[in-house]
Amino acid sequence: MIDVALLSVIRRWHYREGMPIREITRRTGLSRNTVRKYLASGVVEPCYPNRKTPSKLDDYELTLTSWLFRESRRHRKQRKTVKQLHSDLVQLGYTGSYDRVASFARVWRQQQQEAKRTAANNTFVPLSFAPGEAFQFDWSEDYAMINGSNTKLQVAHFKLSNSRAFFLRAYLQQSHEMLFDAHYQAFQAFGGVPERGIYDNMKTAVDKVGRGKQRTVNRRFTAMVSHYLFEAEFCNPAAGWEKGQVEKNVRDARYQIWQGAPAFKSLAELNVWLKQRCLDLWKERPHPEDRSRTIGDYWQAEQQHLMAVPAAFDGFVELNKRVSSTCLITFDNNRYSVPASFANRPVSLRVYSDRLVVVAEAHMIAVHERVFSRDHNVSGKTIYDWRHYLSVVQRKPGALRNGAPFNELPDCYRQLQARLIKHPGGDREMVDVLALVLLHDERLVEQAIVEALRVEQPSKQHVLNCLSRLSDTPRPKPSLPPPALKLVTEPVADTHRYDRLRRSKP
Repeated sequence: MIDVALLSVIRRWHYREGMPIREITRRTGLSRNTVRKYLASGVVEPCYPNRKTPSKLDDYELTLTSWLFRESRRHRKQRKTVKQLHSDLVQLGYTGSYDRVASFARVWRQQQQEAKRTAANNTFVPLSFAPGEAFQFDWSEDYAMINGSNTKLQVAHFKLSNSRAFFLRAYLQQSHEMLFDAHYQAFQAFGGVPERGIYDNMKTAVDKVGRGKQRTVNRRFTAMVSHYLFEAEFCNPAAGWEKGQVEKNVRDARYQIWQGAPAFKSLAELNVWLKQRCLDLWKERPHPEDRSRTIGDYWQAEQQHLMAVPAAFDGFVELNKRVSSTCLITFDNNRYSVPASFANRPVSLRVYSDRLVVVAEAHMIAVHERVFSRDHNVSGKTIYDWRHYLSVVQRKPGALRNGAPFNELPDCYRQLQARLIKHPGGDREMVDVLALVLLHDERLVEQAIVEALRVEQPSKQHVLNCLSRLSDTPRPKPSLPPPALKLVTEPVADTHRYDRLRRSKP
């Protein structure tokens, strides 16, 4: 290989001083062909060929490469070590050292990692979606001031892939019932249902991730997808760019929505504000592909391609519970009351995003507003409905005085109880008054108690009299009898008809 300095001299002699090739050959001792080659190539710096040292592994490189690729696709605990691969090569006739095999495997793995890193970080395919074709979904964790406390929220993000219209809904947990409610709220805000939904492999939707695009989808999630008539599509693991629009929306929402958000009295108030904030941003933010039009303009055009929103999916999670002897069931560290007739019996609990429904014998027997406990190490709350314990206190009137469920009675009930218990048999009378709600409208019973409290010494009979007056409705006017019938054709007396009947044929 010619020296770099000598190559520089040859180029200068020929191109600058005009020296002929014969003279250059005489001075340098190189052949004419060599000089012509370097002058014709135009290469300023000589290119040295890669050195290829013969190795005993050369005949086995393809085999070893296929083995390394095969082992890379296996589970980490099932892969063969390089020593085992070396032993397998020896059985095929390889006589080289282990170090040569290990060096080859190390270089191959580095090349594979570099190729993956380059493809993952630097190479992307731009995506394009037709109107009404798809939406993207993701969860995020954010904070807001609710009822004077900095509350951690699980926020559901939806984004239409064509118009870029987005919707946010905040919850306290990431569970099935929250996911189902979020979809209905988002479809209502978008004014329709797209054809596809793009998700990551969240546990509330995917039970098991298979090879490639194979997924074992949760049955309840599949039922929800079937109800709203769209197709669910799941990204590859650790491939967030496949739903990059909603991923970016999660980041942008922290600056455009959550920073500077006001304080709220309840989660429901926060969600009302979130919906209105999203609608306002649709009108303000330009579309990323057409700066002359807003997201709201594109959404109005895309809405025509969306399917009409059906009735809300009955998105509950059903659990089997057993009612305790104190007429309570436990869920999420809190306790809820059930009618006393179902004590010590199994019931079905249907969990919704905002309420709990207790079902037994194919009938709904109790409904409670759902309470969330943030600290599971502290005993949760007990939510009573005093009506569930009426059958118990009818048998045990003395339990009315200190019964925990009756601490939540309306104020007029408590005033009446305070007066009645001063007299003998007052507990029994108060229980009979409470039992009136089982037969009459509760508002009428409360009005009757308020009227009875106006007298100095109210009693059960007084409450019954007031309730009777309130329950009386004006009697309908008696209906008038129909007008008398008029005889148009008078009958004719014919005694011969009787004679004809007496006759009998032989």
